[in-house]
Amino acid sequence: MFQTLKNAWKIEDLRKRILFTLLILVIFRLGSAIPVPFVDAKALQEQLTSDGTIFGFFDLMSGGGFTDATLFALGVSPYINSSIIIQLLQVVFPSLERLSQEGEEGRRKLSRITRYAAVGLSVLLAVMYWLLAKRTNALVYTEGFAAVFSAIVVIATFAAGAMVLLWLGEQIDSKGIGNGVSLLIFTGIVSNLSRVIEMLIYYFQVAKASPVLYALIPLVIILFIAMFFTIVATNAAERRIPVQYAKRVVGRKMYGGQNSYIPIKVNLSGVMPVIFASSLLSIPATIKDMFNITGGWGTFLGWFGTSSWGYAALYALLIIAFNYFYVAIQYNPVQIANDLRKNSGMIPGIRPGQPTSQFISKVISKITIIGALFLVLIAVLPIVITKLTGIQIALGGTSVLILVGVALEIFQTLESYMLMRHHKGFLDL
Repeated sequence: MFQTLKNAWKIEDLRKRILFTLLILVIFRLGSAIPVPFVDAKALQEQLTSDGTIFGFFDLMSGGGFTDATLFALGVSPYINSSIIIQLLQVVFPSLERLSQEGEEGRRKLSRITRYAAVGLSVLLAVMYWLLAKRTNALVYTEGFAAVFSAIVVIATFAAGAMVLLWLGEQIDSKGIGNGVSLLIFTGIVSNLSRVIEMLIYYFQVAKASPVLYALIPLVIILFIAMFFTIVATNAAERRIPVQYAKRVVGRKMYGGQNSYIPIKVNLSGVMPVIFASSLLSIPATIKDMFNITGGWGTFLGWFGTSSWGYAALYALLIIAFNYFYVAIQYNPVQIANDLRKNSGMIPGIRPGQPTSQFISKVISKITIIGALFLVLIAVLPIVITKLTGIQIALGGTSVLILVGVALEIFQTLESYMLMRHHKGFLDL
């Protein structure tokens, strides 16, 4: 890892890209510290940090800017949500599905549609933020023309901040290293690691009076270290389906006759099922806090808080369901089988056509359940540890998956850049 960074720094083009990426990330952190006018952040923080609400998810994505009512409070959540919505709509609307299959031009059109949807969602989320601030008496002006003017400024500032952040992410895509949106989320999570350290110090101080707690804390730390290694190993794991290509004679040359494979990663869907499940399960607690619901309905909605066993069970089931759904819309075994047949390829022992698609579908189904159980383990383990030991884990499974996944992606990108440069120099000789 360190050797990869050292080698990348020696290359001038890569060094410029790394420095440009760091500059964008510094701008992101500065924007996350600039407060939005006419909002009292202290009056909001208790509401926004409530257990199990969607506000915690937004705060994770914005690096703590959401609870502090800063310029980048909405983070990249509008863009992520719009991307998810457009992906799901491709299953419903054939016109969108056709765009995804039209090559580079179709992807550009889908990207434009996603941006427009992100603008609409950012305005909607900004209005919700303003309504929440109004309900908690966190607005400086609440009456007359000043209230109307402050509402326009607050909503416009939040929405504009989200769009600026999207633009910064695109600049990283084109001139920096790695995926811009993923890096911004990664930076936000890293900025919150100080809370994890503070919490560990607090537990060690408290544990002096409790030998049991003093013994549990190192075990919890070891479990999290093991979880990091498990994520790294699982992200690299893949099932390789062997493929043979038939020999073809074109003119005086012979093509094909090679052996290859179709790589199917164990974690096909990445962190998306966890994000889907946590976002959906956070809606009941958000409704309860937004409208201050009490009584029977309040008790029922509070059951979806992240500290309950019921939440953990539903969380696990939704992760498995969303994992299968996401894999189903991303991978088409029939299309893979047709592409193999067009290129004169076949899986040894499997007839081309429908038998091939059925075999690939069976393999993907088995791999999907392994990946789903892995995601359940990573996402639910912090909840189980908290319930059994009483130790509050500030770093959730979603955060750990994003941290490890983005870090691995960055190093793979650096290695691919260096490999391309090496081949370019070889061809120029």
